[in-house]
Amino acid sequence: MNKVSIVTINYNQDKITEELLVSIAETNTYANIETIVVDNGSTHNPVPEWTTKFPDVKFIRSESNLGFSGGNNLGIADATGDYYFLVNNDTEFTPGLVQKLVDILDTHPHVGIISPKLMYHFNKNIIQYVGFTQVDYYTCRNRAVGKNETDKGQYDNLLGQTGYCHGGAMMVKRETCAKAGLMADNFFIYYEEVDWGERINKSGYQAWVRGDAVIYHKESMTVGKKSAFKEYFMNRNRILFIRHNAPAFKALVFYFYFMLMVVPRNIVNYIKEGKTEFISILFRAIWWNVTHSKHSTELGFTPNKVK
Repeated sequence: MNKVSIVTINYNQDKITEELLVSIAETNTYANIETIVVDNGSTHNPVPEWTTKFPDVKFIRSESNLGFSGGNNLGIADATGDYYFLVNNDTEFTPGLVQKLVDILDTHPHVGIISPKLMYHFNKNIIQYVGFTQVDYYTCRNRAVGKNETDKGQYDNLLGQTGYCHGGAMMVKRETCAKAGLMADNFFIYYEEVDWGERINKSGYQAWVRGDAVIYHKESMTVGKKSAFKEYFMNRNRILFIRHNAPAFKALVFYFYFMLMVVPRNIVNYIKEGKTEFISILFRAIWWNVTHSKHSTELGFTPNKVK
């Protein structure tokens, strides 16, 4: 029986993380697992208390916020499983979830990574994800399959290849990571799992989704309030993704598209929303890509401002 390492990240959300740990304990029936929680530089260090409260869980404390990519990579470095199940801390497991994903990885050697169907927790009849389309390099856009649809069982029999797995819940083979590498730390947050998916696809493995494996996600259907932090990394990393992955001609087309279409549109929206301070943030994100190597680990923004 292959061992599964469940890895999640906590950042100033102790109660939410504890709810996930309880969910795993109450619903999981797969015998060979370990659970790893990376505390990503939270203001208050919850690890000493958690060590007593959850003796069967492995806790890792990072004194600095390493972001989604760095936090998961830190957890993977300490994991002993054959498969790594990376899950957001604001998720809720369902019975049979781990087993259903393991069954596919056990029997399909060409599948390197797999996600379950993600459902919104606030309304467990609404779908968040049952697959992604491939990113269009010309625009750096793609689409989440099934998003905001009412679940009527239309994807229960879905099992097969998808563009990418979802960062909220994805099980990946150790051998996939050995061949494709881990997530690029310099994305920090946003686009990192899609960039990873590109490398996994190009390494010869397929990304799959299983529609009858379900996890609930407490994320809201709306993205939430804009922040300077989010605007910076969404724009910075959109460009960085293209630099990492697109062929030269398609990248050139994207740069023209971004500067002539996206930038003016964003500026107009910032003005309409009374967020004119975001204009400088947008150009700061662009300038980072002009002045830094695509492999640079200099983030250009204070990590501890992440929400």
